[in-house]
Amino acid sequence: MSTFAKRERLLLADLLETTGPEAPTLCEGWQTRDLAAHVVVRERRPDAAGGALVKQLAPRLQKVMDEYAAKPYEELIQLIRTGPPRFSPFQLKQIDEAANTVEFYVHTEDVRRAQPDWTPRELDPVFQEALWSRLERTARLLGRGVPTGLVLRRPDGQTAVAHRGAPVVTATGEPSELLLFAFGRQRAAKVELAGDENAIAELRESKQLGI
Repeated sequence: MSTFAKRERLLLADLLETTGPEAPTLCEGWQTRDLAAHVVVRERRPDAAGGALVKQLAPRLQKVMDEYAAKPYEELIQLIRTGPPRFSPFQLKQIDEAANTVEFYVHTEDVRRAQPDWTPRELDPVFQEALWSRLERTARLLGRGVPTGLVLRRPDGQTAVAHRGAPVVTATGEPSELLLFAFGRQRAAKVELAGDENAIAELRESKQLGI
């Protein structure tokens, strides 16, 4: 049975293949080759992947990333398609869904929305609900460093508080767009912001959204 994580994995691999190794992405300083290397290292090199969260390990992560980025681009794409090694915890469906659904969705949009001719992607309601469920659980982690209060609101009125504070900015949009916004892709996310104008301007430029 297919899962959201598996579907998004294949979509990302196909998109990376189509755009080629030197296309822009929404990840500052990264082209598609760098993003592909990141995905592979995250799954296959847990000894280095921790550098994304632990500052002291960042130099090792960069070294391993550079090594993978130097590999043939087609090899990186194939490693993404085939998934993690046999004994990786990511091989377990529950862990794969929990850890990779959002990861692959966000990175797919990192590539799509960095291209000049991108168009909005139609997502089915079940997937939107899955993304909302994950956003509800992680909203406060993603918004912990922002300089204003931040409420994420769906069109149906459901809300998640990302940060308590004043003044409050309310971001309204579909779960998929709110997720991108909360992961620091403010300029590319299709959301409406309401609240104090200065707070909105500050939030749009904030580098503190996301992990």
